[in-house]
Amino acid sequence: MLDAIDRRILKVLQEDGRITNTDLSERVSLSATATAERMKRLVREGYIEHFSASLNPKKVDRGLLVFVEIRLDRTSPEIFDAFKVAVERSTDILECHMVAGGFDYLMKSRVKDMEAYRAFLSDVVLALPGVRETHTYAVMEEIKDTHILPV
Repeated sequence: MLDAIDRRILKVLQEDGRITNTDLSERVSLSATATAERMKRLVREGYIEHFSASLNPKKVDRGLLVFVEIRLDRTSPEIFDAFKVAVERSTDILECHMVAGGFDYLMKSRVKDMEAYRAFLSDVVLALPGVRETHTYAVMEEIKDTHILPV
């Protein structure tokens, strides 16, 4: 169960994952030792899944954000499993979610440009097991992009 201090720690860490334990302890008004112990517990209990750097997509030639709706030709446990394994292996697929509604999966990817997207579509997406149909949405403007969860 999270208390108010745990929530402050999580909020600060989402904003600045590189903050030192000393600075974090000052921000949450707790001793450095107590803050470090809480951090260990939050990691151990799975509240903090990992730490990573957030890269500028344009600087690494991944400036075009695309979402792809995917409809499978049939739905069976075998197809779902094969699709999942193939998606997990692809480094070009950033997110993929099984959804309820008019299609089966919603996928997120970043590519350099439309030419790179065309290659991604044919080499990666259409090669996935069971794919019958896709609809692509290329993002013209990113209004909000955050990983920060309200805690």
